[in-house]
Amino acid sequence: MSAGAAMVTVALVLADRAEARKYASPLDIFGIAAPRPRATWHSAKVPGNIPLPRPRPEEAPKASDDAAPESAGKPSAEKPSPEKPSPDKPSADEPGASKPAEAAPPPEKQASSCRLALTEEIAIAPSIPDIRGPGACGGEDLVRLEAIVLPDKRKVAVKPAAILRCTMASAIADWVRKDMVPLAASLGSTISDLDNFDSFECRGRNRVVGATLSEHGKANALDVRAIKLVNGQSIGLTDRTMPREVRERVLHSVCSRFSTVLGPGSDWYHEDHIHLDLAQRRNDYRICQWNVWDPLPQVAPLLPAERPEEAPPREVAAKPEAKERADDEAAQRSSSPADKPAVDGSKAQPHKPATKKRR
Repeated sequence: MSAGAAMVTVALVLADRAEARKYASPLDIFGIAAPRPRATWHSAKVPGNIPLPRPRPEEAPKASDDAAPESAGKPSAEKPSPEKPSPDKPSADEPGASKPAEAAPPPEKQASSCRLALTEEIAIAPSIPDIRGPGACGGEDLVRLEAIVLPDKRKVAVKPAAILRCTMASAIADWVRKDMVPLAASLGSTISDLDNFDSFECRGRNRVVGATLSEHGKANALDVRAIKLVNGQSIGLTDRTMPREVRERVLHSVCSRFSTVLGPGSDWYHEDHIHLDLAQRRNDYRICQWNVWDPLPQVAPLLPAERPEEAPPREVAAKPEAKERADDEAAQRSSSPADKPAVDGSKAQPHKPATKKRR
């Protein structure tokens, strides 16, 4: 075979293989197609005339001062490459450039009109954070009512301090300053303490499980038991030993200021305190249920009172007419015919009452 014939044969074989690559083998659906032939690698002969690198000059810097190796040309993941300023955007180093905006702090909550009006000249009531309890418990614009400042700068301590909404704390302060101070003055004293029985508490009405959420759970209610005076006297709002007119004055004042007033007579849960709140109802409906009971009757003494010294002796005090009447009655009993024996000597038969026969 000549060299020309061999070259034609090789060309035909290569052409057949190239044409076969265009069409998939029918066995490719099973992933067992015939492997493609691999190209043969031939080692190339290196010519001997390639020049070697020049020796390092003596004045060249040391290896430690050289630039970073191959990775120096690539941007590092830890330290990003500096961004080139564009012609339209000034660089941060230029005087007209603005620094990137930092994370702005959250805006401060603006004080409500009630918070601005409830100053230290009216009450000592610092603001506290909002309460988000389970369900609908809690509220916003809350304060801790510690004391009420009277017009003469004296302070009425709230014991213990009450957690209330600002509007409720403001209503309590106005009630004490404008209604209770004149009442205490009529009794010849001034107010010193306000007895707080209960304020904020996440619970249902009357502490009944599953009941409607109480206004106490919304920090919108206060239970008051008494108002203490400087002279040691205490105005117990449900104390029946207190004068009725005093308790009625308190009743009229709270019912005109609060939307809900519950006391004795409303239910069995408010017999020893007064419940006050500012619940919002349709058509501004109000509830005032407080029966001002009359004072309890005086209990009779167990032992009789001692005989006064100016009283006459007991023998002289007895009337002679009553004594003679008692003697006559005793004589008649002794001379009754039932006790005398019969004339014929027979014994007297006792008298038997007549009985009726049954039909």
